[in-house]
Amino acid sequence: MGKLSHTKEDGSVNMVDITQKEEQFRKAIASGSITLNSETIELVKTNQIKKGSVLTAAQIAGIMAAKKCSDIIPLCHPISLTSIDVETTVTQSGVNVVSTAICSGKTGVEMEALTAVSAALLCIYDMCKAVDKKMVISNIQLIEKIKL
Repeated sequence: MGKLSHTKEDGSVNMVDITQKEEQFRKAIASGSITLNSETIELVKTNQIKKGSVLTAAQIAGIMAAKKCSDIIPLCHPISLTSIDVETTVTQSGVNVVSTAICSGKTGVEMEALTAVSAALLCIYDMCKAVDKKMVISNIQLIEKIKL
């Protein structure tokens, strides 16, 4: 296993110095899911949740979270996103969320993509918690990270 980049020799935290890195177009894709009961899925599909459109709110929450990632994750560099997309898909067991983040910068956008998915799923949880007490958020993962 390689050396952790966010810790110093004494174990204290360290924000990685990216001064000398060159700017590149970078892209990351992340995904995750939330399991809902069948009644909740139907309420989501028909926009019958009292708080409003669950899928629209989840997309907005994901986008907003990606834009604030460095405010949430302590050692994450603030980056200028050039694109953030959050897609939601209703399935037989719940909702899948996929986020694609793109930037031109010195460091990757995987944390922004993962944060977008996490926030979107938390938004769905919040909006559905009054009608579904057994929701499970799972499988939040980085699917792809590339330099363009």
